[in-house]
Amino acid sequence: MTLLLTESDVESVLDFPSVIESVEQAFRQQAGGLATNHARRRVMTPSSGLNVMFAGAPEMGSMGLKAYSISRSGARFYVMLFDASTGELLAIVQADRLGQMRTGAASAVATRYLARPDARTLGIYGAGWQAEAQLEAIACVRDLERVVVYSRTGESRRAFAERMSERTGLEVEPVSSAEEPAAQDIVVTITSSREPVLRGEWLSPGSHVNAAGSNFLYKSEIDRDTVRRSSLVCIDSREEIGLEAGSLLPSLDTGVLFPEAVHELSEVVAGRIRGRRGPEDVTLFVSQGIALEDVATARLVYDRALEQNLGRDVDL
Repeated sequence: MTLLLTESDVESVLDFPSVIESVEQAFRQQAGGLATNHARRRVMTPSSGLNVMFAGAPEMGSMGLKAYSISRSGARFYVMLFDASTGELLAIVQADRLGQMRTGAASAVATRYLARPDARTLGIYGAGWQAEAQLEAIACVRDLERVVVYSRTGESRRAFAERMSERTGLEVEPVSSAEEPAAQDIVVTITSSREPVLRGEWLSPGSHVNAAGSNFLYKSEIDRDTVRRSSLVCIDSREEIGLEAGSLLPSLDTGVLFPEAVHELSEVVAGRIRGRRGPEDVTLFVSQGIALEDVATARLVYDRALEQNLGRDVDL
């Protein structure tokens, strides 16, 4: 039997500390050659698009794919989770909330390993749904004392600040200066902008940047100076460099950055390479979102759903 799990099921079983742990373990397995991941593939039509990405992690007992469509009417996300030993289809999971949480968790893992241990302030570019998960997840790995948010409209950033202050118990400040978030210890870009919202000249020494909003080659949230100032540049999968990493493309095209200088975050998590070398270093994680993160999170959802007798069995 295959378990059908809805968005409400996912919401009821997931919490950020557990998702962060699952994603971190997935990165560690990736570094050890115990998991495999393949990049997103897209099919586009004049009015919609289909995206598919897949991964396998035998130590999790899982392999799977995420498929999602995007059109003018919205986006629809699904994960199909398979047993790595038998090939059985374990679950079909609605994955909008799942994807939001694993994206936040990936930034949290990067922050855990690359931000200064004493980092206490967070600056966010973007005030949408994904920005919520970035804040909640990063707050799990650093004791934040100040959070500032900037977006294109004052109304959206004020609403975000009010909503997230109430939810997290942190004082979230809406700011009108685009430079203010860059002055913080930890900086997140999580926007839909095609042009840079973060300029490297604004960054303070010792900051860590999570660039998490772009997964198209023609979209770049950060400028070349951000990359130039970074002593370490990480990505969740090097396979994405020539396919989706738009935030790195301008630097790669102009020789500011060589592909060989881009490391996978999994290498840092596993201790294969050194992350931050000193308190003045600027570090950068370019998050594309990979299927391995989805599979790890879907496995967590599935196991907890079984424990709590959630979902609906479907005989396929």
